[in-house]
Amino acid sequence: MTTTFYDEIGGEETIRTIVHRFYEGVAGDEVLRPMYPEEDLGPAEERFTLFLMQYWGGPTTYGDTRGHPRLRMRHAPFEVTPGAAQHWLTHFRAGLDAADLTPEQDARFWDYVTHAAQFMVNTLE
Repeated sequence: MTTTFYDEIGGEETIRTIVHRFYEGVAGDEVLRPMYPEEDLGPAEERFTLFLMQYWGGPTTYGDTRGHPRLRMRHAPFEVTPGAAQHWLTHFRAGLDAADLTPEQDARFWDYVTHAAQFMVNTLE
C-alpha cells in the first residue's frame, strides 16, 4: 500500500488543524475578510479543508462534490494582490505552525502554498 503525504502528516485531523487556524486569522484580517461575502466562514473553511485533503492524497470528496478545483477561475472575482497573497501566507504559516509536522513535511507544504499564493495573484497593488 502506498502512503500518501496526506497519510504521512496525520490525515484529516492535521489538515483540519491547519485550515482552522488559517481561518481564525482570516476572520480578523482587514484585507482578506472582505473577500468572503458570507457572514459565516464555516463553508469556506470546509471547502478549503476538503481541497487540501484531496490535493495531498486523501479522500476525493472535494472533486466529487465541486468538480475540478479551477482555482484561478474561482478566485477571479476577487482582486488578489501581492499584498493579499502575503496576508494569506501569514495566516497559512500560523496554520502550519499549529500542526505537528516534521521540518521536511512543513517545508513541502510551505513550498506548495507559497507557489499557490503567487499563482493566485491577478491584480497588482
